[in-house]
Amino acid sequence: MLLSDDEIVQRVLHGDINTYAALIDRHRQCVFRIVVGHVPHDRAEEVVHETFVNAYKGLSSYRGGEKFPNWLSRIAVRCCYDFWRENGRNREIAFSLPEDSVECLERLMADTAMTTYQDAARSREAQTILEWALRQLSPEDRMVITLTALEEKSVAEAAELLGWSRVNVKVRALRVRRKLKDILAQAGISEV
Repeated sequence: MLLSDDEIVQRVLHGDINTYAALIDRHRQCVFRIVVGHVPHDRAEEVVHETFVNAYKGLSSYRGGEKFPNWLSRIAVRCCYDFWRENGRNREIAFSLPEDSVECLERLMADTAMTTYQDAARSREAQTILEWALRQLSPEDRMVITLTALEEKSVAEAAELLGWSRVNVKVRALRVRRKLKDILAQAGISEV
């Protein structure tokens, strides 16, 4: 008999901690997809593990009836945010743009729409440039722009995942787009 997420949660809360493994098995791929989109690939497993540890610790705050994957997704996004807060500050990353990337970067700057960034990010050099630019942002800015522009989440979805107000998400997303333009301009790329 296949137990529902809510039933498994109740069993874990009543002392049957071994059943938590069923939740991990059931939702691991979903959490991995979220995490791998926000942290370096070689650190994704670590953040996935942290997500499930935090979910276990906070299991008593889970309200039955709420979709468990949604609750777990919020924890995964916050763990990604925490990863960048802990690893993104105080650490300089030596990085220089390859010379052949300058032309691609100029094309990116020609059109200010973030959808152009998405389309161009499919190419290897554009992905490199995008990753470099995102590393220049604070953890908060990186998460909000990744959710709203790159993953195309609505403001409401991003606000729920980040635990912020909708207004805060809107304002920050607008400011981050401007910051990205400035970062690229400071790298010697002028808008065409």
